[in-house]
Amino acid sequence: MNKKVRRQFLFTIIVIFLLQALMLTIILSSLYRNSVRDIKDLGISNLQSQASMVENYLGKGGDVLWFAAGMADRLLENHEDNDEILGYLTVATTRMQQQFDDNFTGIYGYINGEYLDGSGWVPPEGYDPTERDWYKEAIAANGKMNLSPPYVDAQTGEIVVSYTQMLSDGKSVIALDIVLNEVQNITEHMTLGDKGYGFIVDDEGLLISHYDKSHVGKNYSSNTEWKKLLANIYSGESNEFETVLSGEKCTVFTEPISTAGWHVVIITNNAKLYSELRSRIVTGIVLSIIIYVIIVIFSLISVKMITKAESARQESLERVKRMNMSIIRSLVSTIDAKDRYTSGHSQRVADYAVRLAQKMGKSEEEQKIVYDAGLLHDVGKVRVPEDVINKPGKLTDEEFDQIKVHPVSGYHILGDINEDERIGYGAKYHHERYDGKGYPNGLKGEDIPEVARIIAVADSYDAMASDRSYRKALPQDVVRAEIEKGKGTQFDPEIAGHMLEIIDSDPDYELRQKEERTHNILIIDDDDDTVEQVKDILKDMEHIRVFGSHTEKEAFDMLNGNDFALIILDFKLKEIDGFSLYKHIREKYKIPVILMTADRSLQTVRLINELKIDDYLTKPLNAAITREAVHGILHRN
Repeated sequence: MNKKVRRQFLFTIIVIFLLQALMLTIILSSLYRNSVRDIKDLGISNLQSQASMVENYLGKGGDVLWFAAGMADRLLENHEDNDEILGYLTVATTRMQQQFDDNFTGIYGYINGEYLDGSGWVPPEGYDPTERDWYKEAIAANGKMNLSPPYVDAQTGEIVVSYTQMLSDGKSVIALDIVLNEVQNITEHMTLGDKGYGFIVDDEGLLISHYDKSHVGKNYSSNTEWKKLLANIYSGESNEFETVLSGEKCTVFTEPISTAGWHVVIITNNAKLYSELRSRIVTGIVLSIIIYVIIVIFSLISVKMITKAESARQESLERVKRMNMSIIRSLVSTIDAKDRYTSGHSQRVADYAVRLAQKMGKSEEEQKIVYDAGLLHDVGKVRVPEDVINKPGKLTDEEFDQIKVHPVSGYHILGDINEDERIGYGAKYHHERYDGKGYPNGLKGEDIPEVARIIAVADSYDAMASDRSYRKALPQDVVRAEIEKGKGTQFDPEIAGHMLEIIDSDPDYELRQKEERTHNILIIDDDDDTVEQVKDILKDMEHIRVFGSHTEKEAFDMLNGNDFALIILDFKLKEIDGFSLYKHIREKYKIPVILMTADRSLQTVRLINELKIDDYLTKPLNAAITREAVHGILHRN
C-alpha cells in the first residue's frame, strides 16, 4: 500500500470512527431526554451499516468486472484471439471465487462475435447472446458499467443480479453474475436484536432478500397493505416512519442503496422495540463497534487487493515498455549492422530529431514518438541487399530503385509492431521533399506528416555529418550551407531553421559521427598455436587489437595495465581451469568473456549458463562463428 493510499485509508477510517463516536455520544447524551428517538436513531444507524455492507458487497462485483473489462480490452487491443481471452476469463473466474465466494458465479461475455464463459458453461444450441437482456443493457449503457435489475433464476429459484459493461470496440460485452446468497445472509441478521425483521426490496416490489427466506422472490406490489408501505419506502421522505401491519403498530426503518435502486428495510414491533431500553442501548453500542471493525477490516482487505492489482498492472506496463524498447534497439542494431559506414546512424538521427522536437515546443509524449520514429526510420533497409547499401561507387538505376523501396518496406514492418501510426509515417515519408520531388509518394509541403519532416532534416544532417562509403564527413560550414540551401525546397523551412539554430549552438562540431574506438581483446591460453589461430581469425576485423597471455598472472598483469573490451578464455589451462579463472576475473572486472572449449557435454553447457559467461566457442574453432561472436559482444550496446 503506497503512502497516498495509506493516508486516504487512515483518513477514511478516522472519519468513520469520529462519525460513529459522535453518533454514540448523541445516543448516550439524549438517553433520558428522548429514549424513543435514541432507539430509532440506533435502528437507522444499524440499517445504514447493513446497507453499506450490501453496497460494499455489490461494489466488489463492480471492482472485479472493472478489472476484468480492462484486461479484456487490453487483450482486444493487442489482437489476442478468443482462445487467449477465454483462458484469461477462466483464470479470472477461478481466482475470483477463491478470493471472494462461490456466489460470484463466473465472468462471461460476448467478445469478437463469440460467447465466452470463464465458468465453463456451454450455451444450448440457438443461444444468441445479443438477444439477452444482459447484452442489451450493456450496449444501452454505452460503455458505462451497468447493474441489472434482480431476477429469479428459473432453475435454482435464487435471486441474481448481473454486472455488465460494453468493451471499447463497441460490440463486445463482458458480464459477471452474482447470486445474492450473501445479501440474504446479511438480511437474516437485520433484526434489531430480535425486535423486528429485515428485507431488501427493489423499486418494482420484488423481495430480493428477507429474514424469512420463504418470502424471497415474491412481489408484494399488488398487496393492498403493502402498497401503502412500499409507497412510504419509495418516497424517501424519511428513513423511519410508523405504520400498522396486521393490526399491530410498527416502526419502519428504510435506507436506499442508490447504486442498485434497492431499499433496505427493517420492520419492528413497537411493543418489543421499547422493552429493555437500557440493555438495548448497550447492545447497540457494542454492535456499532463490531460493525465499525468489520468495515475497517473489509475496507483494508479491499484497499490491499486494489492496490496489489494496480501495482501488478503498472509493473506489467513497465515490462511491456522495456520489452518494446529492447525490440526497437535490436531492430536498430540489425539495420545499422548492414551498413559498415553508418554505425550509430539511427541513434544519431533519433537524437537530432528529439532536439528539433524540443525546439518546436513538442510535449514529452510527442518527443518520445519522434525519438522512436527516428530510431526506426531506416528499418526497411533490412530488405535492401548489403552489397547495394555498401557499394562505394555510384548506384545504377536498378540499385537506386532498391534503395527507394526501403521507406515503404519500413512502413509495413512497423505497422505490424507499433500501434502509433506516426512511427510508420516517419519511416515511409522521411525521403519526401517539401517541394514535392521526393519519394515514395511525391508528397508536398505540409501534406508530408510532421514527424517525417522532422526526421528528413535530422537524417540529411547526419548523412552529411557522417562518413560514407564514398566520402568522409563534410565540414560543418558545408553542412550548414546545405541545410540553408534546402529550406523550402528539400526541407520544411521552419524545421530547417531550427536545425540551423542547433548547428550555430555547436561551435565545436560535436554533433557528428564519432570515430569508432579501437577495442582491445585479450586471449588467455597456454597453447601458442591457439593464441596465434585466434589472432589470425580476427586480423581482418576493423578497430580491434588482439593480445595474448599464457598464465593467470600474465593475464592479470595485462588487465591491470590496459582497457580491454573482451576476454577470450580457454577452458583448460595447466595451472587452473577456465571456470575458476573466470570467477577470479569476475571478482575484479566486468569485462565480457568468451570461453573456448572442446567439451560439448550438457554439464559444461549448464555450468556456462549458470556462471552467466557471455558466450562460448567449440573447438576446433570456426573462423566465421568466432568473428561473429566477437562482433556481437563488442557491438552489443
